[in-house]
Amino acid sequence: MALTQTQEQEIQDTQTQLYPSRREVSPGLEDVLYDAFPVLDHGFVRVIDYMGNDSAIVQAARVSYGKGTKKKTEDRGLIHYLLRHAHTTPFEMCEIKFHVKLPFFVARQWLRHRTANVNEYSARYSILDKEFYIPSQEHLASQSPTNKQGRGETLSSEYSNYVIAMLRTDAENAYAHYEELLNEDPDGNTLDSYKEGLARELARTNLSLNFYTQMYWKIDLHNLMHFLTLRADSHAQYEIRAYADVMLTLLERWVPFTYEAYIQYRKEAAHFSKNALAVLKKRLKGEEVTQEESGMSKREWQEFSEALDLL
Repeated sequence: MALTQTQEQEIQDTQTQLYPSRREVSPGLEDVLYDAFPVLDHGFVRVIDYMGNDSAIVQAARVSYGKGTKKKTEDRGLIHYLLRHAHTTPFEMCEIKFHVKLPFFVARQWLRHRTANVNEYSARYSILDKEFYIPSQEHLASQSPTNKQGRGETLSSEYSNYVIAMLRTDAENAYAHYEELLNEDPDGNTLDSYKEGLARELARTNLSLNFYTQMYWKIDLHNLMHFLTLRADSHAQYEIRAYADVMLTLLERWVPFTYEAYIQYRKEAAHFSKNALAVLKKRLKGEEVTQEESGMSKREWQEFSEALDLL
């Protein structure tokens, strides 16, 4: 990730400003507020603002007019109870706003989660930077033969180099043509007086999905945890998972009790269907059950077996 000197100075200036407040804060998140956490080759995640902490969840659950209980152990126990039994509304009382820099194809996946408020960088108004994502060799793989939206075996070193060179050349050419179509630099200066220049909203159509965009993304805690459950999962595409992994560390800083419960009851937990639970009970009694007898599809049986390390 490369921040410009102007961006770094803006972050430093913002971090030196202090405001008096009567509201409770999250000390762990305050320590890294506005910091840019690098993701991929040019991306980052920053926390811009937040509302609430673990105490706010407890307060909402009890509908009290002050802080939560005086004993942290009681607060922790209540938060664990709420997540364990899927009482979601207290977690909706906390919100967080991120500034994210990410490739277009990751943003398109990200914005399928329609439970947040978002404002994205406008390439109709501004000129995009010459920054594009090039995967590293270990993340270049063939199409999975069993998963239509996943990766299979890692490509050979020789072919990986060929793919990387192609992706880089295509992106370089696309941006060169983008500049030519615009006929202006980022400061609005004309590059060639003999050319008219194409409107920014049209010139951008020439760019590929690996170019970077930016957005502000605000979401409540309940829906953030749902987002992370899907996108920090091992089955998620690597590129969006890289962002989700960083956000998991920020979740732990923000609401440590909630993070602990989330890992316990969501992230590292398993959920079983009626048929799967029936099979599990039989297996615990020492009975053998086949996939055909289980009432589960081959895919569900595979997932069931993986969750219990039965393969």
